[in-house]
Amino acid sequence: MQYRRLGRSGLKLSAFSLGSWVTFGKQVDTRDARDLLKTAYDAGINFFDNAEGYEAGESEKIMGQAIADLKLPRDTFAVSSKVFWGGDKQMQLGLSAKHVRDACDLALQRLQVEYLDLFFCHRPDIDTPIEETVRAMHHLIQQGKVMYWGTSEWSAQQITEAHLVARREHLTPPTMEQPQYNLLHRERVEAEYRPLYEQFGMGTTIFSPLASGILTGKYLEGVPEDSRLNLPGYEWLRDLLLGEHGEQKQRQVRELQSLAGELGTSLTHLSLAWCLSNPQVSTVILGASRLSQLENNLRALETLPLMTPEVMDRIDEILHNRPEPPERFGQ
Repeated sequence: MQYRRLGRSGLKLSAFSLGSWVTFGKQVDTRDARDLLKTAYDAGINFFDNAEGYEAGESEKIMGQAIADLKLPRDTFAVSSKVFWGGDKQMQLGLSAKHVRDACDLALQRLQVEYLDLFFCHRPDIDTPIEETVRAMHHLIQQGKVMYWGTSEWSAQQITEAHLVARREHLTPPTMEQPQYNLLHRERVEAEYRPLYEQFGMGTTIFSPLASGILTGKYLEGVPEDSRLNLPGYEWLRDLLLGEHGEQKQRQVRELQSLAGELGTSLTHLSLAWCLSNPQVSTVILGASRLSQLENNLRALETLPLMTPEVMDRIDEILHNRPEPPERFGQ
């Protein structure tokens, strides 16, 4: 396993981490989660990602119980939560100071930990002043409930405003952003956020490195019955991935798969190694519903040496004029 600094912070995260979106509480129970976490931990993974909005908190409960059952030493791993979607009541939504505090306390209970290593604002909240949210996060850090706070799918302008507010008011600024990043969705991380890395030292904990399975090639011949695109409640994801731009996207996937074959690797490994090749990526969050899936994804580290400048250029040629989906993923 490789380890990378979270931006300019002193925290070093494993290059691959394990997330729970769609899986824990949906496809994975506590027993399976325990096996997944143990396999990940034994492979050197030291960061586990979660959110209050994942299966209405059930994902955090399952992860927390699995961690407790494994008796992992608390000083050997980092765990996260995200705040925005806590329920259907008015005060359970958004980034108000109240909800930020309540969400943190509830996440601590569900995850069975005394503090969160990383706490993300899961989306920007247009109804709450950024200063209010920054101040709320600062207070949690002062109280020892959170070590580092960050954002997820915020614009560069919103992140910049958060930093400027923190500097002006002598508050703790965000350390990291959790964006979607993969071969089919790269502009925000590579272009929009570029000034943030140098100016603020932002780290990134990227999600959906396989574009929810498209970059494994498993949808080239249709949608398997056991895939997440067939899960109840995720019809929007199916439409997003295989809708209007689906044909062109599938053509690009076939060309990428052919390139992977030339290199003696798989499309999955090529896609994951490509994400790791970006020095601004602090960690790549893997999702898995089966042990074999996780074990296979971890072997992508062996593909990293193949990502030469020539190979990266060929990938860019394949993706020339690639379409952007109409909306971003909902992770």
